[in-house]
Amino acid sequence: MSDQNPTAESAETQSKQKQKKGPKFWLLILVPALIVLGGAWYWLSAGGSQSTANANYQMARIPVASQISGRVTEVFVHDNEHVEKGAPLFQIDKKPYELALAKAQAALSQARLQVEQLRASYKAALADEKQAADNAAYQEKQLARQEKLIKSGTTTQQALDQQRTATQAAQNTLAAAKQKVASAKVALDGNPEIPVDEHPSVKSAIVAVNDAKYNLSQTEVDAPTDGIIYQAASFKAGEMVGAGTSLFTLVDTSDVWVIANFKETALTHMQEGQSATVEFDAFPDREYHATVEAVGAGTGAEFSILPAQNATGNWVKVTQRVPVRLRLDDGANLDGLRAGLSASVTVDTASQPRYKRILDKANSSAAVAGTTEQGQ
Repeated sequence: MSDQNPTAESAETQSKQKQKKGPKFWLLILVPALIVLGGAWYWLSAGGSQSTANANYQMARIPVASQISGRVTEVFVHDNEHVEKGAPLFQIDKKPYELALAKAQAALSQARLQVEQLRASYKAALADEKQAADNAAYQEKQLARQEKLIKSGTTTQQALDQQRTATQAAQNTLAAAKQKVASAKVALDGNPEIPVDEHPSVKSAIVAVNDAKYNLSQTEVDAPTDGIIYQAASFKAGEMVGAGTSLFTLVDTSDVWVIANFKETALTHMQEGQSATVEFDAFPDREYHATVEAVGAGTGAEFSILPAQNATGNWVKVTQRVPVRLRLDDGANLDGLRAGLSASVTVDTASQPRYKRILDKANSSAAVAGTTEQGQ
């Protein structure tokens, strides 16, 4: 028969089991608690971020057009070809514009010749005026002489009348000569010493020549920037083109950005200058860094061709999206990226930790409540 007490043995066994289970029990309690506390602290200390998969890659598109009309004689590029700034794209028939330049140059020569003729006419008018002035002075002297002679009775009334007529004719001739000089001076723009190329008619002809030269230079259309030719497969030599008509597109590879359409509820703390990460569906192994460049001035629906009209009885509230423009950081690997590629964007909106925003909001609410109580 055993000397040990069964009750004591049972208590000892339970004590040993508690000692064995103690560490496990506390681990089961502490580990989840630490995880929860750590997650809560991370959430409160972090500023938060906003993500969307509704984003795409954008590249500036430049419509290629000719500034003049004419027939295309040669095309130097093909669809999807990469070109550099200044590279020739196509050629328009030069002949009509060469003829126009020759005509303008001939008109310029004629205008210069006319100015020289006006100068000569002015000098001739001055000479005629001087001659008429001398003759008028002579005739006036003769008239004065005849008037003295008639008083002394040494001349006839007929001679006096003839002299009066001659004097009046000389004065009329002088007046006409002066008018001719004035007209010649006006024809020289009021300045008889004006340089030939400063005369208005010559300046107008020079402008016409420069315009013709410019049009001739525009018969060869060059690439305005580096880029890729797009939608030019059907553009061929022999085609007639009009001034300003878009012929194909040049995709500017130096001007790229990302448009991310965020829900309106994600814009609370989003602002220019915040950092972001971008991942393209076509290249999931690449991560791009970007910066928020601008937040759209309105929702996509607001600026659509047919904006939604919600002034009806059956209105359903729909969360709107606002386009946010992001600029990829310098040095980003753009190889393989094409306009319109889908992307996922995450913007770090950590303007300040969440707990600070919560405290600021609480303090603001308390201040409002205190002001209300004082008012009562």
